[in-house]
Amino acid sequence: MACGTCSTGKDGQPKGCKNNGTCGTDSCNKLTVFDWLANMALPNGVEPFNWVEVRFKNGRKHYYKNTENLTLSIGDVVATQAEYGHDIGMVTLTGELVRVQMKRKKLSEDDPEAFKIYRKASQKDIDIWSAARDKEEPMKVKARQFAIDLKLQMKISDIEYQGDASKATFYYTAEERVDFRELIKLFAKEFKTRIEMRQVGFRQEAARLGGIGSCGRELCCSTWLTDFRSVSTSAARYQQLSLNPLKLAGQCGKLKCCLNYELDTYLDALKDFPKSDVKLYTEKGTAVCQKTDIFKGHMWFAYEGEWMNWHKITKDQANEILALNKQKKKVASLEEYAADLVEDTKTEFENVVGQDSLTRFDSPKRRNKRKSNRGNKNKRRRKPQSKKNNAK
Repeated sequence: MACGTCSTGKDGQPKGCKNNGTCGTDSCNKLTVFDWLANMALPNGVEPFNWVEVRFKNGRKHYYKNTENLTLSIGDVVATQAEYGHDIGMVTLTGELVRVQMKRKKLSEDDPEAFKIYRKASQKDIDIWSAARDKEEPMKVKARQFAIDLKLQMKISDIEYQGDASKATFYYTAEERVDFRELIKLFAKEFKTRIEMRQVGFRQEAARLGGIGSCGRELCCSTWLTDFRSVSTSAARYQQLSLNPLKLAGQCGKLKCCLNYELDTYLDALKDFPKSDVKLYTEKGTAVCQKTDIFKGHMWFAYEGEWMNWHKITKDQANEILALNKQKKKVASLEEYAADLVEDTKTEFENVVGQDSLTRFDSPKRRNKRKSNRGNKNKRRRKPQSKKNNAK
């Protein structure tokens, strides 16, 4: 998500939180790595790692070589080498953790064609960069209108200007291959700058733009998830989720990445269960599986022809019956196994705080002392009748 309060000002510092891009509220920390070595000094004779991680718009990151031995810290705005001209970005990681990140992404430290950092950004660099960033939103509106007029089956999702305003990169998504040669001519004539078209996938588009998921948190792809693994509908079937595309699809239109998070746990638990398409052969009839509770280890079976009557047994009992069926043996019925699972439906609540009464916070009712005193006085005034009067 675009951070409005923490956006960069003219001096290169964030406008809102003033934390130099290390705040934990929004996209300032998009896909960042916590530098847990920041407060640790290097051993004697060890030189600091001369590569730096620099972040650009919408979490785009690259690694640059610090050939000038500049003293850089997280949040510094630097001018970096580009294919043509230079770009402006913000330092997000320095030191030994950059080596770890490069090793994880399989980037070589001895690459002779690696880009380098020129200098810390001057005020003039930041002014040009800010002016170029302000042009991106109105330019995106015009670019989308040009694509609609040419009837191209594509969607321009984002535009990113280079730091020196010499090039504009158009990110777009499309289902099929698009011939945008005529579109580039219109862009170059209208915007008067060098144009680069870059196609991205739907998941990459959601990661760049960001958003709030159905869980109420920011999208995983725009905060910490970097590798996009394929998600199939079998992941939902193993977890016994309803195959509703409206609930299973994310903002990218594909299946949610979080379907893979607990899939391994479900697969390990299902190893002890018999397959749902197996049948149990008993003397009473053939039983078919109707439902499975993975967490409690229960299975529900119904006899063929008696689909309304379900019998609950455990997975161990089902495996036991299957083992007997393999030996050409049959049990009498499922009722003798299901009888052991009769549970008491009465719910018992534990007394956690030592007070069971639900009305313990209500104000107690006041007794009317005057009425009670009057009643006692009347009892005292009444004298018992004599036995003689009773006899009469």
